[in-house]
Amino acid sequence: AVKYSGYLEHCDEPFCTNCYSKSPRLMKLGKDITLLGLEIGLLTMKKGEVARFVFAPDYAYGRQGCPPLIPPNATVMFEVEVLDFLDSDESDAFFELTAEQQDTFPLQKVLKVADTEREFGNYLYRKQHFESAKDRYKRAFSILGRSPSSEAEQRQIDSSKLLVLLNLSLTYLKLERPARALACGEKALEIDKRNAKALFRCGQACLCMTEYEKARDFLVRAQHVQPFNHDINNELKKLASCYRDYVEKEKEMCCRMFAPLNSSG
Repeated sequence: AVKYSGYLEHCDEPFCTNCYSKSPRLMKLGKDITLLGLEIGLLTMKKGEVARFVFAPDYAYGRQGCPPLIPPNATVMFEVEVLDFLDSDESDAFFELTAEQQDTFPLQKVLKVADTEREFGNYLYRKQHFESAKDRYKRAFSILGRSPSSEAEQRQIDSSKLLVLLNLSLTYLKLERPARALACGEKALEIDKRNAKALFRCGQACLCMTEYEKARDFLVRAQHVQPFNHDINNELKKLASCYRDYVEKEKEMCCRMFAPLNSSG
């Protein structure tokens, strides 16, 4: 994710820029960013760094230029700020393999790929691109179903799965799909039945579906694990309020239903 502005010599106004965008989209080196000098320059930078590069024609638009905007043999200057970056090279290469080829990969590499996909999902989640984040999390989870060769490997796989499932559950809540959020939360509890985040997510999902008893069960269990967690305690207060409103509405409905009978005596 970069902010950039490109300038021709002796020009104050950029011929291209994305600095007017509040949140620049992710761009892939070699695909979205193809200017040779810019590719080379960005690979030398770290997150948060700002740089100014001057590119000779061979590193910019070449002898032909890019008419009518860029004249032939143009030297250009780019101002660039690296906002964030993710190294997805190994992950992209992995997902280009067949399922049979993926199965032959060492577990540590598979776990690294899953972690990269989860980090990608986290980035998209922070940008509130919840649908895209969900897809990244699901891609990470899809490769964690391999059979372990030992208990130690199973623990590593479960640890990675747990993180992905917790993120998926939260993302489904943001997408207003509580049934899916609950399913992911329950899968996480199969791995760690005392995981407070998983219990909390399940409680939130049940509350969204107005399944108040199930919501209370999950939230109370979460509270037992983390009694001083403000989010859990606040969710229990919210549950109590929602349940009171629900009971009041049920009473009103009953009163309206039986009012004619009572009045006719």
